Amino acid sequence: MEEIQVGNTGIGSIGAGNIGVNIVDDDVKVSLWEKVAYGGGDTACNISLGVVNSLLTLFYTDYAGISVGIVGMVMLLSRVFDGFSDVAMGFITEKVSSKWGKARPWVLWMALPYFLSTVALFFVPANASGTVQFIYIFVTYNLVTTVIYTALNLPYSVLGSLMTRNQHERGVIAMVRMGMSPLGKILAVTFTLPLIKYFGNDQAAWIKTISMWSAVAFVLLIICFFFCKERVKASANRKGKPDLKRGVKALFKNKYWVYCLLLWALINIHNTIVGMNLPYYCKYILGNDDWMYSVLYTTEFLVLGIGSFFCSLLLRKVSKRDMALGGAILAVVAQLAFFINPYSFNWALITTAVRSVGEAPMFAVIFGMLADTVEYGQWKTHTRYEGLIFSSSSLGSKVGPGLTSALVGGLLAFSGYISSTAGKVMTQPDSAKDMILTLFKWGPVVSWSLIAIILLYYKLDEIYPEIMVELKAREAKGEL
Repeated sequence: MEEIQVGNTGIGSIGAGNIGVNIVDDDVKVSLWEKVAYGGGDTACNISLGVVNSLLTLFYTDYAGISVGIVGMVMLLSRVFDGFSDVAMGFITEKVSSKWGKARPWVLWMALPYFLSTVALFFVPANASGTVQFIYIFVTYNLVTTVIYTALNLPYSVLGSLMTRNQHERGVIAMVRMGMSPLGKILAVTFTLPLIKYFGNDQAAWIKTISMWSAVAFVLLIICFFFCKERVKASANRKGKPDLKRGVKALFKNKYWVYCLLLWALINIHNTIVGMNLPYYCKYILGNDDWMYSVLYTTEFLVLGIGSFFCSLLLRKVSKRDMALGGAILAVVAQLAFFINPYSFNWALITTAVRSVGEAPMFAVIFGMLADTVEYGQWKTHTRYEGLIFSSSSLGSKVGPGLTSALVGGLLAFSGYISSTAGKVMTQPDSAKDMILTLFKWGPVVSWSLIAIILLYYKLDEIYPEIMVELKAREAKGEL
């Protein structure tokens, strides 16, 4: 147990310890409908995210005829910009004040741009020069991931921490969110390839299909905006404006935020490796890029969603950390079992299902853990930066997968992968197939082994109740 100390640490920022503060409605129980409406927002976000992380590379290489090396370079360069945009957006969120709150209005403001920009990804000029194609995919990819998705998803994540301060309720909100999150990926990814073939198996078919999914996302975001409320509002007589430098300094004094940053990065690195390689694995290793891909992808994310809901039933009896640690160990064991026969679809299906059971707890609790670091940071440094905490943590979901995407693209190019148009190529050199299989086998093992190691050092669940007692005593005296 860490020693709890009262007093100002001298970190000057929002709500410094020696100025008045009032945090209202901090222990509200949120209705089931509001939790579902909030979860629907992540379903919407994951429609675009699922397409970008899982199918966009396949579209670029096998339908638009773009070199896999160019695709990897675009993603690598884009993530550099993306990382900076996250921090900037977190700071912007801290400074916004509207009748709807500081996080909730962004869900409304970004709904339509999100719809339009996702569809624009697939209007690549197929017969243009390599330079024109590079410029087009660089601009549209960054518009979606660096600008619009950041301006939508970061405030959306912050909103979850502002609906209540009740730790159990936060945990359930996070689990409902992560339980509904896979529905977006299932919708946008599982049914996309069959619809592509139904609509003509060409670029126009992609545009039609993605337009349908984006329209669904737009509706879900509007529902999320209208039915979710911000309740945790810290008001203070401030002596100065939010200080980014001091806020970042406070972040790195929050060790549990650092752990969550690494955990979230590894979850997304795993999703990127599996998402990028699964269509190639099905097409070139199993010899079927239609129903096998759909079944494997649906199985993983359906089990994740169902598992996340079941985790909420265990939350009062088992800590978030213990659930996640046990699951991570199971995920590693299941993936190692996949090595026994990686050329069998049935065996891949079984091991994917078991691995997903292990992934579900970490997937379910990560945002609840991250929300708890807000209170830990307030207790430790006498500052409260919800926006900066969530935006900086999202670096894990952007930079990690971006570097991973670039690495996977570079390794495929190095192995001699052949790009084509309209999905024509059905054979690849043995070196490319070996690389696809190696990445698909070892990526999850490395990711989940590292997750398990980090969780061994995570102890916040044990000290959180005492931290909240201390914080409420401070706040009663007008301190953070």
